[in-house]
Amino acid sequence: MTELNFDLIVVGCGAAGLSTAVSAAERGLKVAVLERSLREERGGQTRWTEAYLRMQSHDEVTDDFDLFLAENAGFYQDPDFVAETLSDRSAWSTQARNQAFIDASLIGTFAENVPGTIAWLKEQGVRFDFLPTQFLTSTQPRLLPVGGGEAIVECLAARAEALGVAFFYQTTARGLVSHELNRVAGLRAWSVERGALQFNGAVMLACGGFQGNLEMLSRYLGPKAAFIRPVCKGGYFNRGEGIQMALDIGAAAAGEYGNFHAEPVDPRSGISEPSIFIFPYGVLLNKEGKRFTDEAPGTVDAWYERVTRQILAQTEGIAWVILDQKVKDIPNYKLGIRTDQPAIEGATLAELARKLELPVQQVERSIAEYNAACRPGNWKPLELDGVATEGLQPPKSNWALPLDAGPYFAYPIISANVFTFGGLKIDEQARVINIDGAPIDNLYAAGEAAAMYFNNYCGGTSVLRGLVYGRRAGQTAAQVTA
Repeated sequence: MTELNFDLIVVGCGAAGLSTAVSAAERGLKVAVLERSLREERGGQTRWTEAYLRMQSHDEVTDDFDLFLAENAGFYQDPDFVAETLSDRSAWSTQARNQAFIDASLIGTFAENVPGTIAWLKEQGVRFDFLPTQFLTSTQPRLLPVGGGEAIVECLAARAEALGVAFFYQTTARGLVSHELNRVAGLRAWSVERGALQFNGAVMLACGGFQGNLEMLSRYLGPKAAFIRPVCKGGYFNRGEGIQMALDIGAAAAGEYGNFHAEPVDPRSGISEPSIFIFPYGVLLNKEGKRFTDEAPGTVDAWYERVTRQILAQTEGIAWVILDQKVKDIPNYKLGIRTDQPAIEGATLAELARKLELPVQQVERSIAEYNAACRPGNWKPLELDGVATEGLQPPKSNWALPLDAGPYFAYPIISANVFTFGGLKIDEQARVINIDGAPIDNLYAAGEAAAMYFNNYCGGTSVLRGLVYGRRAGQTAAQVTA
């Protein structure tokens, strides 16, 4: 087995991995980046995302940033442990140090370091602007990198190359090297070109979650995992090895392993994020032809994930949004339809139901019951209007107009897995914590591999967390090496 020596070995070439590599190389470390894809496919999921950032300006996160993350940091937490984590980490008990919930200090450090990280990215050449999103209604602004996640990947990769970082493509990490308990000495990897390799040095795990691994998904999410697929091609590279290899040497787990960030997509499409965000203006029907959820409980950016999970709970994890011609009265309504596949149309509801292979009479009954429950109101398609159904279960809370203007059309919707919530527990320096609550020497994690979420995803924070904690890992590794 060929051995290669580096100060820091970064597993993964997305936002978390590249920010680590550049940050460390800027401080003089000899860095390697392992990427299981080809060079032209590098970047993991970052490459495919628009990379929404939850910021109200270029140097301020949104007002609800800390609060939203804190509210979704764990279920039914022991108040004694929570109280401990509000003090300095050195004073925490062992039980508080290794809990799966997300530490308040981790959230606070995240928020505090976002502005500096954005400024640093600008220095690397990344440009940002407030650009249109796919959300027709939203509660929070979204700053975006011009060119999306691909721009972040290519800019940071070019900077890393200029700093002398060594890239190993089609190379997959297989296991950590640990000659003694609680200390990592490197990792073993498999290269398509060079075979078995051993990299000696500190290790950063930035290789994503496990949304591309059906075995792990089934283990943690259950049999419904078979109906979920990654939201983009990059997600198939995220197979969970980084998380598993750290758990195997005693790392503490954190985050909600039985959950993931869900997005409504068209299963017929193979493009990146073929999302269907137009459903609040129609009616959702399952394979039985029945409604099963409130299609419009709030703005689509805040509620699409919870509605999508209701879709996953249906037979075979699929539903159809039924729309009529009135949807075309919504300004820029096509922004909410990202699929490249055409709508399925029918002159009548019966014709549409037959094309969808849904029970015709039940579809007609479901829409008739919905239409009868609609009440007149001041319809405002681009803001919450309170135009709701009356006496219908489940209700529709906004934009409840009758579906009576044919021809009708529909889109199928399934739940895509944007990323999994379960990962490794880290501290404010991105060091991986062991099951006894202490940092594991020479082991770091960031991005999807490091847990940050329970219950409901805080939109526009996933790319940011990878960038912030990746940069911090590079800084910490440089301090340790010095």
